[in-house]
Amino acid sequence: MNTELSRLAAELGLNDPGHASLRLAFGLACADRIGHLLEDPRAIEGLSVAHAVLDGKADEAALTAARAELAAVANGHRGSNSIDGSAHAAVSATYAVANALAGRALEAASYAAYAAVYAYGGYAITDPTAFEDEFAWQVQTLETLAQPHASSAGPAQRVPSPSRRSSHTL
Repeated sequence: MNTELSRLAAELGLNDPGHASLRLAFGLACADRIGHLLEDPRAIEGLSVAHAVLDGKADEAALTAARAELAAVANGHRGSNSIDGSAHAAVSATYAVANALAGRALEAASYAAYAAVYAYGGYAITDPTAFEDEFAWQVQTLETLAQPHASSAGPAQRVPSPSRRSSHTL
């Protein structure tokens, strides 16, 4: 659990009804960061729908439909018996997207962190230090998205999409 992120979320009142767009933007930022681990095209499309909503190019009905689709996709993910953790990373990444679309930002962040660490290999999740970089990034990202002066840019423009960064590392 990312205790610093939980503290910041409580301080910001992240779960307040008026912060729905912040929850979506933060959950989406976390999901984007591990988007390369997604296997199901419907999960990838879910990210696109969320971006479109934040950019004002899709409405709440599109988000509601994507939310329902992603809940089914995540719950139906086949998983893996593989010891390398790659399929576990894909499952966690899919749950990150589903939670982001559902407005459950902290849950999306948690699944995204697990996806990132599983991508190293299944063994890595037993090492708490394996989560440190991801947890720090999450706190910094939520702080950036929550800045009052950032609100004029629109949520989708506040933090560069990790999938478009050339120096993305985990």
